[in-house]
Amino acid sequence: MAKAEKAGAVDELKAEFDGSSAAVLTEYRGLTVAQLKQLRVSLGGHAKFAVAKNTLAKIAANNAGITALDDLLYGPTAIAFVKGDVVEAAKGLREFAKANPLLVIKGGVVDGKSMTPAEISKLADLESREVLLAKLAGALKAKQSTAAATFAALPTQMARLAEALRAKREESGE
Repeated sequence: MAKAEKAGAVDELKAEFDGSSAAVLTEYRGLTVAQLKQLRVSLGGHAKFAVAKNTLAKIAANNAGITALDDLLYGPTAIAFVKGDVVEAAKGLREFAKANPLLVIKGGVVDGKSMTPAEISKLADLESREVLLAKLAGALKAKQSTAAATFAALPTQMARLAEALRAKREESGE
């Protein structure tokens, strides 16, 4: 690779690191081109899966301000640059790794925080962003409904109390 090509590759990788919310490093040794294509399809719009030279990836990551990946850049490395939902991308990688044990998740970085393979697996166990937001909205709506019912009950109870006092006064003749 000529020096200009290497500089271009580093710039391209740096742009991917800068534009991604997460990067997951994998080892793809033994996977066929067809299997890698299947992985790219399974990731869909959530991530871009690219094979990278370790030295160029290390330079690009360091230029992007990411130093947590230095220890993970060994052997044949491919990087999943996550631009969409991190949870969905982690699920896609984990499911593909279950079906194809030759894909090994080495670790990664999410929003600047270093992640181990176990943490990425835990991330894949989460529900998608949309489901979590729907649950949050449901919980907030339930709290608002409870508060509304409580506020509505106060005037009703006051009216019943006033009516009971009026009825008691009539009985006692006051």
